Amino acid sequence: MAIHCSRICLQYLIHLAQDNVDFRLPEIRSLLSLRGKPFDPGENFKEKSPFWRLNGLSEEDVNSIMARTVCAKSAFELWGHGRTHSELRNSLLKYPTENMSPFLQKDSTYKINVYTFNKTLDFEDRIKKIDAMEYLSFEGRVNLRNPKHIFCLLEDYGTDPNNIPDEPLYIYFGRWIADGQRELIRSHSVKNRHFIGNTSMDAGLSFIMANHARVKAHDLVYDPFVGTGSLLVACSHFGAYVCGTDIDYNTIHGIGKASRKNQKWRGPDENIRANLRQYGSEKLYVDVLVSDASKPIWRDGVLFDTIITDPPYGIRESTRRTGSQKDSVNSVKPSEDYVGDSHVPVSMAYHLSDIFTDLLNFSALHLVIGGRLVYWLPIYRPEYCEEMVPLNACLRLVSNCEQTLSSHTSRRLITMEKIKEPEETDALAHLSDHHFSPYQGHNAFREKYFSGISKRTLTGKEETNKMAANGRE
Repeated sequence: MAIHCSRICLQYLIHLAQDNVDFRLPEIRSLLSLRGKPFDPGENFKEKSPFWRLNGLSEEDVNSIMARTVCAKSAFELWGHGRTHSELRNSLLKYPTENMSPFLQKDSTYKINVYTFNKTLDFEDRIKKIDAMEYLSFEGRVNLRNPKHIFCLLEDYGTDPNNIPDEPLYIYFGRWIADGQRELIRSHSVKNRHFIGNTSMDAGLSFIMANHARVKAHDLVYDPFVGTGSLLVACSHFGAYVCGTDIDYNTIHGIGKASRKNQKWRGPDENIRANLRQYGSEKLYVDVLVSDASKPIWRDGVLFDTIITDPPYGIRESTRRTGSQKDSVNSVKPSEDYVGDSHVPVSMAYHLSDIFTDLLNFSALHLVIGGRLVYWLPIYRPEYCEEMVPLNACLRLVSNCEQTLSSHTSRRLITMEKIKEPEETDALAHLSDHHFSPYQGHNAFREKYFSGISKRTLTGKEETNKMAANGRE
């Protein structure tokens, strides 16, 4: 490994997955920042491209990224590149011999793979491309099953499946270093999760959130809307201690009606602790408790390295908080399967604007300096603008990524970092600066969401009626 680190003029190629495209750059940036390294793609960087060239890194840096990322497929030490195979050849012949020689020795074994993006090649065509690279002085033996070194020829045919060129737009050749953690998406799939709910977070997105939050071993991570603990599962995978709260008594205690198909009631061991046990991280489970996120239950001062959460939007899970009898005009009745104590606290509407204000204020109080808050913000797309993202004087906005839910709605993954402790002057700044005022439009998200569904349904009915009328004519 020391030989690899001492070599000069190294550039690395990252091959990225084409799902969750908007989340890739913040994830890679966050993982690099864990090692104190900047993101340096050089000139002609295209964020939507499946291939990124990175400068100023060591092989250890690249391995650290690939040990966590779910947005990247593989990483390579880039030996050559060009728009044509002729340019690739010239680039490879210029690559420093001292960088290549450790991997071309007689006593080594190797194989060359051919990967094409947005185009499928026949086996014969792949062999021809490999044979055409005979100008590289490989002296070792080919071993297809268990080679010591793996090399890859990568051809990029663009991102438009309806307009695939005959020749690649760009070509790369390099030494394979490591694969990303895409396997986590399958191994931690919610379909196979022991305990799930109506809003359990997708495994891939859960790991992306943990990476955006820079969760690492021995951190203390808190989720104030913990639900069935999908985010705790992802954070514990990276060695963090995890805890959470939720207002739903049944979910916290793993009782009541089941969310799984063909199952009426939850089993005796369906709970968040069991989920962590399923993945071998129960020792990192601190606890979860029934609590109202709008009420202060924690002691003053810094507590958490990371706060990561998916607040309710009022669609599949209601937005509610506890209140008093005098405020019970707008109270919400408990669910029919509520099995808590005989005393049922008054449940009241908890507006989205208040949820986000409370979440940011809580994070400003209880995060360590440099700690991150990562959460989802639901958006009505026709009205969206950056001013809708809640701000706090103690928190710096790091990234804002969109996941489209429908033609008219989306949710944005917001990542913020604590930059200072709260001061008395911050409260005055929040009152005087409109940028810190809660955006009240969030409170109508539920109505706008269902309004969009109604419009689509109505449009579909009108189209059906029109077709029927044409048929009668």
